[in-house]
Amino acid sequence: MRIAICDDDPREQEQFEQALRGWDPTRGAERFLDGAALLEAAKRQPRFDIVFLDVYMPGENGVDIARRLRELSPETGIAFVTTSREHAVDAFSLHALHYLVKPVTTQDVVEVFRRLTELRARQRKKISFSVGPDRHTVYLDQVCLLENENHGVNVSLSDGRRLKVWTSFGELEQKLDGSFLKINRGIVVNMDYIVHMGTDTCGLRDGSRLPIAVRRSAAIRAAYDDYVFDQLSRRRGMGG
Repeated sequence: MRIAICDDDPREQEQFEQALRGWDPTRGAERFLDGAALLEAAKRQPRFDIVFLDVYMPGENGVDIARRLRELSPETGIAFVTTSREHAVDAFSLHALHYLVKPVTTQDVVEVFRRLTELRARQRKKISFSVGPDRHTVYLDQVCLLENENHGVNVSLSDGRRLKVWTSFGELEQKLDGSFLKINRGIVVNMDYIVHMGTDTCGLRDGSRLPIAVRRSAAIRAAYDDYVFDQLSRRRGMGG
């Protein structure tokens, strides 16, 4: 298992190592004092299983580093470590395993690895569709956006791919689960990738801005709020 701690304070790193050894004396972590070094190491194989990332470092924002880490290694678990809960909502949008307030304890470490184990054990749903002569199967949680266009559907994936599927929009909608929300005619988004829900537009993690149906704006925003609340409640139920 490849574990990393990114914190600009060597004393905090040592304290984390002690907490980690309290969970498993055989475990050790790769230490990084800044985000650039962490991201460079994240390019190597095998990928990090989990990264404990300080939110506040000189000249750096841990949340921004986490977003770049997600692009390099979507499967890496991230646990934020900080002195306050100011960025807890950002942590949710990045699917962080946990948001720990210093000092990190062995109990905190145990809980993070419990969540990592549960996440990996959970069955991920898949979706299949034809793109030209080829058949594509992807994890449903990799689908960010579906847009109806010219008798087909543009499917945007979390790795940046954009596939044109020649099928009806309604047929693909039936394969989706409760994490998807129809925000306008012919536009469905995965709520896990929403970073901003306004009154007339919806912002996604990749920077795109999508129009919201004006007449349904209040209902759409309420549905998103309910989803976020439900997800946060489930995480608290997991021991957070």
